[in-house]
Amino acid sequence: MARPANPLPVLSILLLLLPPLLLLGAGGRLMNNCIQARKKCQADPTCIAAYHHLNSCISSVKNPSPAVSADCLEAAQHLRNSSLMGCTCHRHMKNQTACLDIYWTVHSARSLGDDEPDVSPYEDTVTRKPWKMNLSRLNMLKQESDLCLKFTTLCTLNSKCDRLRKAYGEACSRSHCQRHTCLRQLRAFFEKASEHHAQGLLLCPCAPSDLGCGQRRRNTIAPSCSLPSETPNCLELRGLCLSDKLCRSRLADFQTHCHPMDILGTCATEQSRCLQAYMGLIGTDMTPNFVSNINASVALSCTCRGSGNLQEDCERLEESFSHNPCLMEAIAVKMRWHSQLFSQHLADSTLALKEHHNKDLALRTQPWMPSLFFCTLTLILLLSFW
Repeated sequence: MARPANPLPVLSILLLLLPPLLLLGAGGRLMNNCIQARKKCQADPTCIAAYHHLNSCISSVKNPSPAVSADCLEAAQHLRNSSLMGCTCHRHMKNQTACLDIYWTVHSARSLGDDEPDVSPYEDTVTRKPWKMNLSRLNMLKQESDLCLKFTTLCTLNSKCDRLRKAYGEACSRSHCQRHTCLRQLRAFFEKASEHHAQGLLLCPCAPSDLGCGQRRRNTIAPSCSLPSETPNCLELRGLCLSDKLCRSRLADFQTHCHPMDILGTCATEQSRCLQAYMGLIGTDMTPNFVSNINASVALSCTCRGSGNLQEDCERLEESFSHNPCLMEAIAVKMRWHSQLFSQHLADSTLALKEHHNKDLALRTQPWMPSLFFCTLTLILLLSFW
């Protein structure tokens, strides 16, 4: 009697194919940390020599000559075929500055000799966690209190949020105002505080007639210290931002994920990703804010007066904030959700809510999946030799 075919080799092959398929389902973008990629490059003398040479070429790229030197183009070509190409960074990594430095060196290899727009250096992922809240602790407030005050209270009742908020509140106060320090503490708040607390403070809904609520919302980022004392030209502001790798990265992230793709306002990515990119700009030279106490319109603190022949370029930059349908809709949806949050509180004071987004989310690889895959594969292979 014929022995039945062993299905284990077939199963092993399927398991080997599973991670690439899942990564393709996440958008086809493999996570490749720039610091790890440079370590691989260092093992290749040709790669690391090209990397260092291209790094020395960047200053001439910022002040372009009539023709990029042949040796710079050759170095760029070497890097285009290396492990560095396509590497990314993570906004919460400890060595983010070093990672971004590598990324922008590699980016120059991608665009050297061409006028290509910047691409976000950050991994195209958003981490979401359910927010379990005990809203009954807000009973100390009057029921008619505005939602910005309620979110401020929620932050105060959370030790981490309260500590981070007090830190930037002190650094940005009129008596201690040093803009550089203020911006650094603002970034620390929006990077380290819970996303739900940070978004609640910044994107709390206010009735148009409630000027006190609107003023509280505008004052979230301490504009008297964090914004320029004199309104600069928007192009000059962008130039200042591009000279700083962190600000350049956050601006590229915003332009990548809050970009309307057509005249109908179709957005490049999901709303939560756009909001994350928008909030990532707070604490940089390109810090945006609400323009008034009566509505939720946002803008940069700059002007296009004196732009000369670059007037249209300046207006496009300014309107990418003030007249951006993707950003406006993302903010409006988040504010409506915040309003519904407290409406449900009237019926149930303890909530465990998980936000639902309008757009379908792409399948994302979970951090435990690679370990589970390799453990399963090892077990299968051991059984096949049993």
